[in-house]
Amino acid sequence: MSRDKRPVVALVTDGIYPYFRGGKELRYHEMARRLAQRADVHVCTMKWRPGLSTWRDGNVNFRAVSGLHDMYSGERRSFREAFFFAFGCLRLLGFRFDALEADQFPYFHIFALRLVAWLKRKRLTVTWHEVWGREYWCEYLGAAGNLAWIFEWLAIRAPDHLIAASPQTADRLRAVTGPRAPISVVPNGIDLDGIRHSYPDAARVDLITVGRMLPHKNFDMLLDSVALLRDAGLPVTCRIIGDGPQRTALHQQARELGIEDAVDFRHDVWEQKELYALMKAARVAVFPTTREGFGIAVLEAIACGVPVVTTSAPDNLARHLVARTAAGVVCDPSAEEIAAAIRGVLETQGNDWPADRPAAQEDWLAEHGWDYAADQVAQVLGI
Repeated sequence: MSRDKRPVVALVTDGIYPYFRGGKELRYHEMARRLAQRADVHVCTMKWRPGLSTWRDGNVNFRAVSGLHDMYSGERRSFREAFFFAFGCLRLLGFRFDALEADQFPYFHIFALRLVAWLKRKRLTVTWHEVWGREYWCEYLGAAGNLAWIFEWLAIRAPDHLIAASPQTADRLRAVTGPRAPISVVPNGIDLDGIRHSYPDAARVDLITVGRMLPHKNFDMLLDSVALLRDAGLPVTCRIIGDGPQRTALHQQARELGIEDAVDFRHDVWEQKELYALMKAARVAVFPTTREGFGIAVLEAIACGVPVVTTSAPDNLARHLVARTAAGVVCDPSAEEIAAAIRGVLETQGNDWPADRPAAQEDWLAEHGWDYAADQVAQVLGI
């Protein structure tokens, strides 16, 4: 490649921000913008924009390699979408690129990209957010989970290089690949400057949580905790930010528990600046999840200076972030234990709201800026 040409990077992910919102979508959104400062970045994804197979947003190019398919079937990932996206990734055989990096989900495409990389004599790098493992796959799919685990095992071993979103995920990857496999740890980042310059929203609440409304996020457990606290004479209020398959069920549960007036469901928060303002307007951030590969929202809450309560579930890797802050509480994954942890934090705070919640000053947060993360990925990709 001549020196006067910028390298071409293909980033492959089925879901993109802002059409689909989650931790991995935010990661690719922030990474692509920063990598595009040193390379021609093409995000290869589904056809999120009707009528357009290619489009440009700022300095990032987008390329639809498959039609748009629902990523979920009910509360589970769609096998149909995974198949069609994987088939579409074969189109990269006709696209020139110097570096190929892909998201872990939805697995099937990794095998298609392995073939593409082999035929084009390029390295395949895959970012791995969480290792599901045989036990969780069987819980997720029943007996078919054994076959799914074989696919995940093979997918982990297919890339030339793995990027783990946390040290704990790297350890789980090495249990599959062996200790000598090339694995780099590049944690997710957050907008530290945006958090630093945001101010609390005027609509204050006691509790807040953020995430996609999926079973493992356990927002139903949080609602049970709110009901327990209110029945015990502590009239807490709660704000739940997010959307997903469990949206209707959670609204129904709040009505059945008699706490509908105490819970503010927000399905309309699109901007990070608004999210930070709402976080800073809460006394406690609660993440009752039992499965988290990293926990961007948890890290954002910590950086906003909000005490965090989360669970000790083995697959909740966000607990390692919470354990690093003095204001965090890690408790058993039950409504009763979460309610007790919330009560403890609120009693420690007293009755006075902070007039202007400052951003956290913990030095380790500097490791989680997006610029730092993008620099690490760029080194792995050789650009």
